[in-house]
Amino acid sequence: MDRRRLLLVVAAVIAALGVGLVFVFAQGAESRAAEKYETTNVVTVAAGKTVLPGESIKSALDTGKLAQTAVPKGQILENALRQDDLGDLDGKVALTTLYAGEQLLSTKFGGVGDPVDVASLPLPKGMIAKPESFDLPVGSFIEPGSQLAVFLTVNPTTPTCLLIDRVTVISKGAQTATVTEEGGDAGEAVAEAPALHLAVSQEQFQWLQDGRERGELSVALLNGESQVELDKSGPCASIRGGE
Repeated sequence: MDRRRLLLVVAAVIAALGVGLVFVFAQGAESRAAEKYETTNVVTVAAGKTVLPGESIKSALDTGKLAQTAVPKGQILENALRQDDLGDLDGKVALTTLYAGEQLLSTKFGGVGDPVDVASLPLPKGMIAKPESFDLPVGSFIEPGSQLAVFLTVNPTTPTCLLIDRVTVISKGAQTATVTEEGGDAGEAVAEAPALHLAVSQEQFQWLQDGRERGELSVALLNGESQVELDKSGPCASIRGGE
């Protein structure tokens, strides 16, 4: 009799444990289902778009490169950005290339002093690299390997002239400038247009330096069939007087 009673108690305990395990499994399944089907809106790179190294959040927003996407909770990456987080990245730029569908992570954006992951080309033999900054939109089509024509505008009353007919971009990165507060105190550093490293000869280096001192330099993107002609007179011809 005692043995029968003991077996009944053991059976009851096993049954209780079984019910408990089924309950725990059901709760886990429900949790997994919630992670699979419940979504949260995070910021991603829009379909068919690419955010380039050195490109700012503002530029990416203005050009329609970012979108809010509903992502299952179980697939949301650590440091993924929500729409409300973008204000914290004002003045910061992408440190690497971000591709369509990729979740934006706070760790992939930085500012002053942060290394920017950009492609670069080897410096051609006999040339020197000159860093230059032009009035370009951040994330423009100018990339390493691009061919540029460099123009000079001395002042609004003087026609713009062609200073250098063709130079090659060997690298591109983020540049910063310091905003000076009224009264002369240095303000906060903010991201500007990307700095370009140009492969130039010594003469072209000197022409660019002289052009900077005389007026404002600007560039135009070229392809293999683009035709530009150097001025034979005017300030650009004067700068190139020793060529």
